[in-house]
Amino acid sequence: MNLLHLEGVTRTVQLVDAPPLTILSGVDLEVAVGDRVSIVGRSGSGKSTLLNLLGLLDTPTTGLMLFDDRPVQSFSSGERDRVRGRDVGFIFQQFNLLQGRTALENVMTPLLYATGRAFWQRSRIASEMLGRVGLGNRLTAMPDKLSGGEQQRVAIARSLVRGPRLILADEPTGALDLETGASVMDLLDAVATESGAALVTITHDPAIAARANLHLRLDRGVLTVAPTGAAEVDASAADAAQAVAAGAPS
Repeated sequence: MNLLHLEGVTRTVQLVDAPPLTILSGVDLEVAVGDRVSIVGRSGSGKSTLLNLLGLLDTPTTGLMLFDDRPVQSFSSGERDRVRGRDVGFIFQQFNLLQGRTALENVMTPLLYATGRAFWQRSRIASEMLGRVGLGNRLTAMPDKLSGGEQQRVAIARSLVRGPRLILADEPTGALDLETGASVMDLLDAVATESGAALVTITHDPAIAARANLHLRLDRGVLTVAPTGAAEVDASAADAAQAVAAGAPS
């Protein structure tokens, strides 16, 4: 069963006193329930824009995009917000935890927009999710008292607490050391498998990309299928070459 279907999707933005800028061009993509998808590409290739489209933060300029077999352009703004809150979980490289709020309060935040049992039992549900990511003994800890790996686990728990069907991870291990990053991905894969969610990961790490069953490369707004490892190496090499040309350390 397809959760996402993109056909000929473009995303163009209008610039002031300049021609329109096309960020995504003719993107075709299908993501089924339970899929593992990796997307690689150098900076400026359109990865964040694509992630925003998949997460219903933006809509295509042209082309067809279906979420659960429904054209996303037919969703009202409020309906997009509701579907995104219920069915999509975002995991960011920089964690984006609420400072001054405990781990439990951070994970409870999405449940404030839920209804029924999920709202009224939000503290218990959030506590159980933190337990699943190995932080059952850190419920009252503030973000600045947590290690990088622990903060990422809180972010994962927060993204999964409403049982999303689509998990979007933007460089989820980019701020972590190799061992912690591998542990976090093991956890994310396990939880996604248990819930049957599709997982789409943007990454520069060949080891992370290799976990996917569909490997894609985004280059100048064009999305193509890439053999395992090839896209990551090409993207990293391109970034390094760009940095050297600019006089920056590689």
